[in-house]
Amino acid sequence: MTQIKFGTDGWRAIIARDYTETNVMRVAEATAKWINEKSGANPKSVIGYDCRFGGEMFMQATARVFAAHGITCVVAHNFISTPMVSLATLKLKAAAGIVITASHNPPSYNGFKIKDSFGGPAVPAEIAKVEALIPETITTSYESFESYVSNGLIIYEDLEGMYLETIKKGIDFNLINKANKELAYDAMYGAGQSAMRNLLPETTFLHCEYNPWFDGQAPEPIHKNLSELSELISIAEDIDLGIATDGDADRIGLYNSTGKFIDSHHIILLLIQYLHKYKGLSGKVVNSFSCTGKIKNLCKHYGLEQEVTKIGFKYICDTIITEDVLIGGEESGGIAIKGHIPERDGLWIGLTILEFMAATGKSLDELIEEVYKITGSFAVERYDLHIDEATKQKVIANCKSKAFTSFGNFVIESEEDMDGYKYHLGNDQWVMIRPSGTEPVLRVYAESATSEKAFEILEATKKVILS
Repeated sequence: MTQIKFGTDGWRAIIARDYTETNVMRVAEATAKWINEKSGANPKSVIGYDCRFGGEMFMQATARVFAAHGITCVVAHNFISTPMVSLATLKLKAAAGIVITASHNPPSYNGFKIKDSFGGPAVPAEIAKVEALIPETITTSYESFESYVSNGLIIYEDLEGMYLETIKKGIDFNLINKANKELAYDAMYGAGQSAMRNLLPETTFLHCEYNPWFDGQAPEPIHKNLSELSELISIAEDIDLGIATDGDADRIGLYNSTGKFIDSHHIILLLIQYLHKYKGLSGKVVNSFSCTGKIKNLCKHYGLEQEVTKIGFKYICDTIITEDVLIGGEESGGIAIKGHIPERDGLWIGLTILEFMAATGKSLDELIEEVYKITGSFAVERYDLHIDEATKQKVIANCKSKAFTSFGNFVIESEEDMDGYKYHLGNDQWVMIRPSGTEPVLRVYAESATSEKAFEILEATKKVILS
């Protein structure tokens, strides 16, 4: 029996090793029981899949289990994004939404995300209930997918069309089209590709074809994975903004007109500036533990309340569904804003930034400089250390025992351990060490005044912790 545990965002595993049809059906059985326990009569679910290998097959396996437990399943005819599933879950008043996706993980992975009835990630307490219900073996016999379709327990609907209708109302496309900004979009072979072709067909498109192996690269929208988009923009010279989204299109990466990567720390600050200063919206700003300290500075400037959470959007969502939240954001590119679902949405966020540029007539760089006048300039960089498990556990043990007092010339002045280990080094500089919740990786983050200085901190930290 494979022990199945949910990480920071769903259960993820390597296809054909642990991610098998049998194990997916075990998780589906537990989820079906959870849905039935929390719902009234005749519950409904939405089930979608992204562009990964076997997505339709694993969707059908999940739907068969749900249908056998009396849950009506709404499914799409093709791959769809995570935000599309979350939106449909809310609009169709479904008890839950399921996305067959491993998000930004390498192509060998697939996964199982659970969305609750409010249209966002199920909160940790609910995920724990599902985990506790996972059986050791499949306990029920199931009919074919087609038989459940014929008896009405599985229903096809245009879930992407529902999303497109919503985004066309939420984003000012008239303003964007009048501004005549040139856009480049990299879908990273992910589930945002057809939606963006529909929304802005004159865009320059990259990697917007069906390729379930993602050309061998993890579809995570960070600079090292987006060199083609960066080079395209730098050579073209007339592209104003580059947008990239990950495999299930809930995360975002941005590029300015010169092909320079703009990380999510800056995107969150830009969104605070636009939504509060320009659009007059208010609410709490919620960000994960690994985000820049400049968010606190900008919130203080505007008198906005701020909250820092553990890493994983489910913790941010927990606040969004109970309080008045303006923005919820992660370092990893997952951001939600007021006026939309309590869910990360890479396309929605990218188009909101494009709308900001159109509304002000300013370039992305000019808008960033406007923020810098309040917060000061900064850079946050990250190393993903692919090390063996024994070494990773040794590093974490040293963090727990407070074995580190400095990293090279950078002396530790104070530390926090909310989720990982963040060491403050003075002058608004810090370094953070944390094992990934979705991959066999040790992540190390650093913030300083410049990118060069942040990398200097990362190098010094790497040398110390791996010695």
